[in-house]
Amino acid sequence: MPYVDRARATSPRGEVVLRERQDGEPGGPAVLELRVNGVFVMDTRETATEEALADAALAAVARPSAVLVGGLGLGYTVRAVLADHRVERLVVVEIEEAVVAWMRDGTVPHGPAFLADERITVVIADIRTALAEAAPDSYDLVLLDVDNGPDHLVHAGNEEVYGPTFLNGVARVLRAGGAVAVWSATEAPRLHEALTAAFGSASAYPLEVRLQDRDERYWLYLAPT
Repeated sequence: MPYVDRARATSPRGEVVLRERQDGEPGGPAVLELRVNGVFVMDTRETATEEALADAALAAVARPSAVLVGGLGLGYTVRAVLADHRVERLVVVEIEEAVVAWMRDGTVPHGPAFLADERITVVIADIRTALAEAAPDSYDLVLLDVDNGPDHLVHAGNEEVYGPTFLNGVARVLRAGGAVAVWSATEAPRLHEALTAAFGSASAYPLEVRLQDRDERYWLYLAPT
């Protein structure tokens, strides 16, 4: 499968690469793929789980007027959130400045359209810093897709995002009747336990997907306030 680099950048966390590949017949649509430190993060062919993260969380909250998304990626979770007209304000926290730049300047062709909605604010920061600086009861929903899950970390430091201290911080910024949703590449019992400890209850949802001609199962974890 041939690859062509569309963009490449280096940050304090390592190398971030946007690649283009051709999955089908020559002349067919190209697929963009985001990798961080050589690890596959997401692509534009299979976006169902990013969208499901948003859909599951939005369905769990009666009035999701203020939403926080941790991880911009290629923007599909953001697009799904903004499709819900109940959302009045969306804050997206992305740690990699290059990813935000590629979405804004059209290096990712759909990026400018995805970010054009006036309800969205993009913040370049670590999600842990953004949550620590947020006022209590700021959000109705928090969606976390900052890594490949607690057992397949792109950055070792992201382990904290799936632990009790951080999740208690998420609970602090959520309003009553809100929820948090977390994406994971594999089943994560310890994450389930940590969410249950922080929120009182949590649910796990398996998602069957087809990724680059192979079957995969991803997981969503949802906890209400």
